[in-house]
Amino acid sequence: MLVVDDVRVMFGDTAALDGATLEVGPDEIVAILGPSGCGKSTLLRVIAGLQPIDSGTVTFDGEDLSTVPSHRRRFGLMFQDYALFPHRSVGRNVRFGLEMQDTPAATADARVAEVLELVGLTGWQPRPIDGLSGGEAQRVALARTLAPRPRLVLLDEPLGSLDRLLRDRLVGEIRQILTAASTPAIYVTHDHDEAERVADRTLVMRAGRIVATGTLAEIRATSTDPWVRDFVEIQGSDGRGSR
Repeated sequence: MLVVDDVRVMFGDTAALDGATLEVGPDEIVAILGPSGCGKSTLLRVIAGLQPIDSGTVTFDGEDLSTVPSHRRRFGLMFQDYALFPHRSVGRNVRFGLEMQDTPAATADARVAEVLELVGLTGWQPRPIDGLSGGEAQRVALARTLAPRPRLVLLDEPLGSLDRLLRDRLVGEIRQILTAASTPAIYVTHDHDEAERVADRTLVMRAGRIVATGTLAEIRATSTDPWVRDFVEIQGSDGRGSR
């Protein structure tokens, strides 16, 4: 459905993306894994329509998105800080995208209830944002992202601000929620364990390019690139990637 082909983005004399190429199929969850500064977030912003490109193409379902503004791409974008509206209740946060689509009130109410049930927060519509834990806020943000039925979900380090114990619990839930929603997704992370547990397939990124693709087990077994093999090898006695 999504095809990014040979995309290049320059920041001055530096190539933030240098021929980045990827594909995401229907209902597929793809992780983009790489060290800090490799271009992961820039690539996500390109797909979302928030970052212009210098060359290359981005298409979705055969449509060239080069002239399609971000708000018309019908993609859902979830950042690390969640960006919930503190003056809105849980329910009014979740219905924000539906309001932007002028969804009738009764339809919006039903959809808000549906996605809150999907993320395990049934009946939480009246609750204030300032009383939520980190994990609860993450679920509300994901519900808000899913509510307008996006064609593609883009998640940029969605668990990065949470402690390890909470991340371990939520990472599996995110996969279950995205799978239940039947929505293709791109999950950006620098954490090997998150990539392995959330995604159907992982793309390893280095210096603005996709340099390996597959499950991490496949990449470990087949890659002939010394940097890739070193980057994806299991680190530490608990089996998690720590780089």
